[in-house]
Amino acid sequence: MKKLVFLMVAGLITSFAIAQKLSDKDIPQSVKSAFQKSYPTAKEVKWDKEGSNYEASFDFNKTDYSVLFDVNGNVIETEVEIEVSQLPESVREYVANHYKGKKIKEAARITDAKGTVSYEAEIKGMDLIFDSNGSFIKEIKN
Repeated sequence: MKKLVFLMVAGLITSFAIAQKLSDKDIPQSVKSAFQKSYPTAKEVKWDKEGSNYEASFDFNKTDYSVLFDVNGNVIETEVEIEVSQLPESVREYVANHYKGKKIKEAARITDAKGTVSYEAEIKGMDLIFDSNGSFIKEIKN
């Protein structure tokens, strides 16, 4: 029982260390300015800190977005929610073959600062990352 409690506490501490919720006053002006310039009509923005970077999560034109900025306000990556049907067929086939019985709950298209696209498929307890051609890259446990 003590081990279970210890593991749960360790997991909570780790999750707080990975992404910390922030208020608007905690965001550097360079990041806020870059965000407001790109998304002037975004409302109900939620900020998290991921390492030394800042992530804005928000709804834009009825679509879920998240944008990751460095401390200078440069965009590192943009993640846009997409329909599962918009994932490359190879992604859906991979999930069906390697995660039998699991359903893709959410999907996203991720574009990094260089314009490279990748895809994320969320299934129970993990995110699966694929390259622009739909080839599997890695699994991230939630």
